Amino acid sequence: MPTSDPRPNGRAARVQQAVHDAVRSLQSRTDRQDISVPRVAALAGVAPSTVYRRWGDLNQLLADVAVARLRPEGPPDTGSVHGDLTAWAEQYIEESATPTGRAFLRDMVSGGPECTSAWRGGEYARERIEMMLQRGRRRGETVPDIEDIVDLLLAPIIYRILFEPAVPPAGMARRLADRLFARNAAGWSGQAARGT
Repeated sequence: MPTSDPRPNGRAARVQQAVHDAVRSLQSRTDRQDISVPRVAALAGVAPSTVYRRWGDLNQLLADVAVARLRPEGPPDTGSVHGDLTAWAEQYIEESATPTGRAFLRDMVSGGPECTSAWRGGEYARERIEMMLQRGRRRGETVPDIEDIVDLLLAPIIYRILFEPAVPPAGMARRLADRLFARNAAGWSGQAARGT
């Protein structure tokens, strides 16, 4: 995996952006089997050795691009946790259920321990969920448990995207969010007031 550059406009950041852009460009116009490190490097304007040094191999690179793609700037702010989770899940489905999105997600999952550690731990999703929950607590809302959100909202979406060829049905995000809130309403224990 690439080492993060403390300078957002530094050389390492520019190389990473150029390589990621090259991968996305190739993925949008060529078959997966035709993508190679030398082709990516040529399009990015860097030496293949730079790509190998920073990412190790093509699978690691593709997984890194997938992780980056699925890290939006931040979750939506609709004014309620229910609305935020619904909008976030809808955005996730929209981005990930396309052929390119499915390929990115599979690349992320198959990229090896380094690339998949964040995915397997759910870090990228948990960070965004926690931001939504914190906003809700500040507003005084009673919020669901993060484990219930992962199990009842996120996991079914990922299952559909990875294992079913059809696009997830319209309204799936809202239906899952409604079910999450209905199922957990009686079991919540004042998390908003305590901030736990």
